[in-house]
Amino acid sequence: QVQLVESEGGLVQAGGSLRLSCAASVHTFSRYAMGWFRRAPGKDPDVVAAISGSGGTTYYPDSVKGRFTTSRDNAKNTVYLQMNSLKPEDPAVYYCAAAESRPYGDSEYYISPSDYGSWGQGTQVTVSE
Repeated sequence: QVQLVESEGGLVQAGGSLRLSCAASVHTFSRYAMGWFRRAPGKDPDVVAAISGSGGTTYYPDSVKGRFTTSRDNAKNTVYLQMNSLKPEDPAVYYCAAAESRPYGDSEYYISPSDYGSWGQGTQVTVSE
């Protein structure tokens, strides 16, 4: 089990930016693919970004492509989510999650919540119009 601690979210105006970070307590962070999910009230969590253990491969759904960027610093055991051009449909509780990569799978990412075994506490992101 990986302990994940997310930074605080916040209130941002539409069109604004916000960066989330997620620090992992684990010995070999690079062995874990990381994902960012969001859950709006009454809905299932949706992936908004995923990154491989090496950091060399990323995934974004169309809803955030070109606006959100994920990156990681394996030396600091931290993954980031940079959110730009925030829209009124982006508010949700945002979670980071960790999934142990398969052997030799450091270029793989995962996009299903069921692939992830460890989750952060979640942080609220609110966008004002």
